[in-house]
Amino acid sequence: MKTTLPTTLMANAIRALAMDAVQQANSGHPGMPMGMAEIAVALWAGHYKHNPSNPKWLNRDRFLLSNGHGSMLHYALLHLSGYDLTMADLKNFRQMHSKTPGHPEVDITPGVETTTGPLGQGIANAVGMALSEYLLAAEFNKPGFNVVDHYTYAFLGDGCLMEGISHEVCALAGTLGLNRLIALYDDNGISIDGKVEGWFTDDTPKRFESYGWNVIAAVDGHSVAAVDAAIAEAKLSSKPTLICCKTIIGKGSPNLQGGDKVHGAALGDKEVAAVREHLLWTSVPFEIPAEVYSAWDAKEQGAAMEAEWNTTFAAYRAQYPELAAEFERRMKGELPADFNATLDAAIAACVEKKENIATRKASQNAIQALAPTLPEFLGGSADLTGSNLTNWKECIALRSGKPGNHINYGVREFGMSAIMNGIALHGGYIPFGATFLTFSDYSRNALRMAALMKLRSIFVFTHDSIGLGEDGPTHQSVEHVSSLRLIPNLDNWRPCDTVESAAAWGAAVQRKDGPSTLIFSRQNLPFQERTPAQIADIARGGYVLQDVAAPKAILIATGSEIELATKAAAALAAEGILVRVVSMPSTDVYDRQDAAYKASVLTRGVPRVAIEAGVTDFWYKYVGLEGAVVGIDTFGESAPAPVLFKHFGFTVENVVAKVKSVLTN
Repeated sequence: MKTTLPTTLMANAIRALAMDAVQQANSGHPGMPMGMAEIAVALWAGHYKHNPSNPKWLNRDRFLLSNGHGSMLHYALLHLSGYDLTMADLKNFRQMHSKTPGHPEVDITPGVETTTGPLGQGIANAVGMALSEYLLAAEFNKPGFNVVDHYTYAFLGDGCLMEGISHEVCALAGTLGLNRLIALYDDNGISIDGKVEGWFTDDTPKRFESYGWNVIAAVDGHSVAAVDAAIAEAKLSSKPTLICCKTIIGKGSPNLQGGDKVHGAALGDKEVAAVREHLLWTSVPFEIPAEVYSAWDAKEQGAAMEAEWNTTFAAYRAQYPELAAEFERRMKGELPADFNATLDAAIAACVEKKENIATRKASQNAIQALAPTLPEFLGGSADLTGSNLTNWKECIALRSGKPGNHINYGVREFGMSAIMNGIALHGGYIPFGATFLTFSDYSRNALRMAALMKLRSIFVFTHDSIGLGEDGPTHQSVEHVSSLRLIPNLDNWRPCDTVESAAAWGAAVQRKDGPSTLIFSRQNLPFQERTPAQIADIARGGYVLQDVAAPKAILIATGSEIELATKAAAALAAEGILVRVVSMPSTDVYDRQDAAYKASVLTRGVPRVAIEAGVTDFWYKYVGLEGAVVGIDTFGESAPAPVLFKHFGFTVENVVAKVKSVLTN
């Protein structure tokens, strides 16, 4: 420790700030911050490498509060150590537009590395960050120049360990030997419903030992010295480490500590006063003694650590200028200068080849074309690489002790998605991972968190509808595309052929302010002819694929149903009914276009019919109540794909009938 001030006072400052902020808001979780105060002192005052004056310093340690409900612990640490988080911000805890929301939110509060709250995802993000550190170090470090050299620390509680995602990600972290990952477990035996012994009796140390973790068990979580020693020991391990800290929830609250009543509610005026008396804390609410601030202040030490790293990096740049420039580019999230040219060439190749292939294969072709230009590509699949086709010829499989750029995540869809978010948060890579579309349900909350955090995570989903055939309704995604479109800030792409697939990949890679899903077919789909202007308009999310003068109706379709729309248009034309065909691979992107463009695609007053092998309700926002939708509002069946499409009405005859029906309305 850098201070002679008793660590008890440093810990009690956390307790006081936590209980005062929760009390003023009359909302929050004081128990965890009060119970983990000494653990926080041991880590932040003894080991945590950071610079409060520059929260984005590239070689900082990463700290994640997986048990994010205890957010006042994090806010107290940030305030006390010198971040741009004032006492006024703490007084505004859980209030509208404050820098101290109920759960930590990245890019809202300086020093917060990820948005946590849904339990278990913080530790999953931590695995992604530790993986990024490992891979970047392997790629960029040179003898005498450890420019990537930091740890990832995560606090987690019983709730995180009960969540299934913790099993998924921690097992993988152990298999990969991510020794720069150190998790500190707040073992207080209490959750909202009371003592967890009635529903959580796992032998946690043995569980993590079986994963291949280094486990330091039975640490006194209220002894700064004991936790400090455990962290020092963890740093010497060749494995990720779990430090099991036995604590008392709400420590310092004489009448409530150790019970569930202190978990998630304000202590009340009487108990707050009792805590002050019990801790001999004489300061009034939201007042911290000067000597406590001085002990916690990390600005000078942080600036010195960053300055030392800057000196090292300057020498590194002098000796390895290309590597240094590449490292800085990737950590900034900037694309290579030749990316656009590479994307244009990939699309041009699709136009030249005119292949009739499954869009999952078109996706793999796009990956193959873009990967040589994007060393930051970090792909993978949840045990379906041969079906999702997210590998490419030059990719290297990641294994323990062997860096790579393709990850076999195993059957861990949720874990994969949350790890990808951690990778995106860390910087240096553009992560993508794949599974079948129906299993997007397993990873749904991680998709939502990616959208909330505006991450450049790319989620690839194949086998997108009843077109996958004989696997039956358990694997046939009927409601999934529409439900994904309901998530704010998530761009969803369902391309119809090779050109749209390449364009969708380009849009996802270029997007810096949010995640994308890329949704592909199992079955072959025909190539569609386009003009250069139409190809450019794919990036707008929706565009006129086939047009006629004064169309009587507009057919809107996505993905595999574009073929049906074009065939129906030809059949209608033979009867003298001329219609426009609109391809709308991304409704999300289309909705952001200006009114003039949207009116040029979906002309007002012209009847519309939408076609998609999924639930119909979503499409009425485009066709109106006077329009029609060819879709499927039941679960699928097990049969060959052509039989299923006919059975569910995805036929030229049915589309023609729907068009005629809207023309007579």
